Amino acid sequence: MLIALWIVTGLLALLFGMAGAMKATRSREAVLANMPWVEDVSAGQLKTIGLLEVLGAIGLVLPAATGILPWLTPVAAFALAITMVFAVALHVKRKESFAPSLVLGIVALLVGVGWVLLG
Repeated sequence: MLIALWIVTGLLALLFGMAGAMKATRSREAVLANMPWVEDVSAGQLKTIGLLEVLGAIGLVLPAATGILPWLTPVAAFALAITMVFAVALHVKRKESFAPSLVLGIVALLVGVGWVLLG
């Protein structure tokens, strides 16, 4: 079961890391071309979202992998789940599909619970 948890954690970290890096490093206009919801956030907010996603991705893997403060791994997962709650709310407000954000939030929640129970 621990192997499955690591696989899901790694995939989730990869998704959040790539999405966050893109938001943190590309211009607002470049991100807006692919993500219409960016209209509702400022450039600073977009960079902050990206940075938080990258930090969350690192927090999903590094503490558990090194054994240094491993309790931070479920904290990172729960923080990413909360981030996705806000993403779902934004997409609902904009009358856009919120399914990807909902799925990522649920997976992050499950990863957090998995690390609490197995970690």
